[in-house]
Amino acid sequence: MAAITVRQAISDALREEMERDENVFILGEEVGVWGGTYAVTRGFHDQFGDKRIKDTPIAEAAIIGAAIGAALTGLRPIAEMMTINFAFSAFDHIVNEAPKLHYMFGGQFRVPMVIRAVGGGGRQLGATHSQTPDVIFAHFPGLKVVAPATPADSKGLLKTAIRSDDPVLFIEHSTLYQWRGEVPDGEHLVEIGVSKVQRPGKHVTLVTYSKMLQLSMEAADQLAKEGIEVEIVDLRSLRPLDMGPVLESFKKTNRCVIVEEGWRSFGVGAEVAARLYEEAFDYIDAPIKRVAQKEVPLPYNRELEQMALPQVKDIIAAVKEVL
Repeated sequence: MAAITVRQAISDALREEMERDENVFILGEEVGVWGGTYAVTRGFHDQFGDKRIKDTPIAEAAIIGAAIGAALTGLRPIAEMMTINFAFSAFDHIVNEAPKLHYMFGGQFRVPMVIRAVGGGGRQLGATHSQTPDVIFAHFPGLKVVAPATPADSKGLLKTAIRSDDPVLFIEHSTLYQWRGEVPDGEHLVEIGVSKVQRPGKHVTLVTYSKMLQLSMEAADQLAKEGIEVEIVDLRSLRPLDMGPVLESFKKTNRCVIVEEGWRSFGVGAEVAARLYEEAFDYIDAPIKRVAQKEVPLPYNRELEQMALPQVKDIIAAVKEVL
């Protein structure tokens, strides 16, 4: 297996699927000549041309609306949002049209489209460009929401999303593009809606996803030096949400810390904690802890931004508290 970055894994997935299926095309702001804001589609315009790599105006509602129309007529569009924050400009299309058309028309229509969106903070992009609103989109049935962390999962889940007959919101963290890891050679697909144990352990279950997997791994390395073995479950998908590995791990450790970058109130951690209390109450030996972003609009100043975001030390403190 080759060790590549998340950026390369996503780029490889897009190129392989476009070469495999001529109905796949990409549209979005600066995805063509410029090669994408984060250089994911660099070189695609030269390889596939204007017909399949479409630069669009700065109009997110038009991008998603066009993608829905294309999907309804047999194509497989990949619509890129420069940032997930801009998805609010197309919110009606994303949550009120694409996820519901198959259901409302009794299965006569399918909407096979992927929305790639960059989320998360840590790049000093200000309060309106650094949000983690993943849970908002995961609230709506009919829309699959995927947020991988590792290069292998990024490639495998994106290829699966492109082949899906359902609309998929594929969330990429802005600070994970350089994270390097092994990706299997050849055809690599990962099923959507399946959580994964990324690190085995026995003392505490740590549930997380996206960028927080990276921080959780760092925290686990430090805790291991003190003899504390943390088991890390990576959700990878928020809808469908696979609680199987989480419950299995929790019944072994009897303690849980949930780490997410979004705000604590009404978040992913709240949902996971509620499921654990409902489905595994007899196994609880300590109150479930949540680590999340401070409840403020994310500051622009670097030091303040880092103070607001979850840090490795916050995860370590939470783990020790439940122990």
